[in-house]
Amino acid sequence: MANIGKSVKLGVFTLAIMNVTAVVSLRGLASEAVYGLSSAFYYLFAAIVFLIPMALVAAELAAMFQDKQGGVFRWVGEAYGKKVGFLAIWLQWIQNTIWYPTVLTFGAVSLAFIGMDSAHDMTLASNRVYTLLIVLVIYWLATFISLKGMDWVGKVSKIGGLVGTIIPAGLLVLLAIVYLVSGGTPQMDFHGSFFPDLSNFNNLVLAASIFLFYAGMEMGGIHVKDVDNPSKNYPKAVFIGSFITVLIFILGTFSLGIIIPSKEINLTQSLLVGFDRYFAYIHASWLGPVIAIALAFGVLAGVLTWVAGPSKGIYAVGKAGYLPPFFQKSNAKGVQKNILLIQGGLVTILSLLFVVMPSVQSFYQILSQLTVLLYLIMYLLMFSAAIYLRYSMKDTARPFRIGSKGNGLMWFVGGLGFCGSLLAFILSFIPPTQISVGSNAVWYAILFTGGIVVVAAPFIIYALRKPSWVDANSRLEPFHWEEQSAITPNPSHNDK
Repeated sequence: MANIGKSVKLGVFTLAIMNVTAVVSLRGLASEAVYGLSSAFYYLFAAIVFLIPMALVAAELAAMFQDKQGGVFRWVGEAYGKKVGFLAIWLQWIQNTIWYPTVLTFGAVSLAFIGMDSAHDMTLASNRVYTLLIVLVIYWLATFISLKGMDWVGKVSKIGGLVGTIIPAGLLVLLAIVYLVSGGTPQMDFHGSFFPDLSNFNNLVLAASIFLFYAGMEMGGIHVKDVDNPSKNYPKAVFIGSFITVLIFILGTFSLGIIIPSKEINLTQSLLVGFDRYFAYIHASWLGPVIAIALAFGVLAGVLTWVAGPSKGIYAVGKAGYLPPFFQKSNAKGVQKNILLIQGGLVTILSLLFVVMPSVQSFYQILSQLTVLLYLIMYLLMFSAAIYLRYSMKDTARPFRIGSKGNGLMWFVGGLGFCGSLLAFILSFIPPTQISVGSNAVWYAILFTGGIVVVAAPFIIYALRKPSWVDANSRLEPFHWEEQSAITPNPSHNDK
């Protein structure tokens, strides 16, 4: 008889692939293809100073609080108090809200390439009115499906991840190999320098977006207890997953650079243009619309996953008294309907930035940069909190621990992630020279104003909170310092 009570453990490779699937997206390949051979340097650099530290730190924090709700709210709040913890989970949610128009822009461009006339397709893809309409239609469709429950979301996401990301990525690399082997002329200079000109800050701006490519792998930390011998096997899964992720990004970026000259790279269109050129080369142009539909479906699947996902975290925290009752409403299926509707309203307003930005490409870039800025603030809090908790909660059990003894390795890994995040944060403010973003005044105004408003909002909401906001059914456990205060009152904890 089977042991029904025995939990199923994840293998190292299984967890590695889960991490890859959660992180990898093809939409950003074009933004790095402009760097040619040196793009590999940026991918590797970001993996070493951000991707791997982020995954390891998140694993330790997730294992520490495996029996308590809250995610990053819990991790940061245990170190810095409720207000800062609320800021962290707020940023995790709001950055996704700002991210939606950028990924949906890619989806709109993909749909524009379902025709057989590439010149007409490129013109349509550059049309701001068309892009705005498609962005809004797809987003609200995703929201409507999300309100129907996770059954639909799960089914569409699984198929979309395979059809819209994994298969196209493999096909793109295969086409590049066929092109080179059959005598095609590569447009990328493989004799160029692997190391970029780091003396020019402008060369690093688009590269800062690589950090957003890797963002999200911290979610894999929730599975740390589902692995046998996590102290050894979880790091193995992180390194294998990171290697595969970096390999996909590098080969995919090279594959675009091989078929499209650097000066012709367009952030939103080049992936589709690259496929079209490869298909024309092998006399199979009819495959262009097929891959365009597949990529668009992949975008819809990705948006479905994220529309319902991060909003659940802010919803759970909100029910503990951090958001007004309006935001705590759910439908008959338990879906956080009002948060989804508010989220949709914000996405609609952000999408109207098409009106003031000079092009679809500039809109795509500035929202991507704002997303990076906000997400990196959350990561700065997470890395520093992990180090702080080594001292404030030094006796707490850590089923997965960075370093078997002492805090030196945590200081190195967490410090490396913190410094990498801080570097990317600073670089994200500099307008890129590779693309036109219109007026620099508009660029800075959106980044600074958007950043200040978004960061200030949770503190204002926290200051206005009322006891009546607390849902009696909330299951959010108290912080460790609250439990200590209940035993031994300490006025210093009350300010948290």
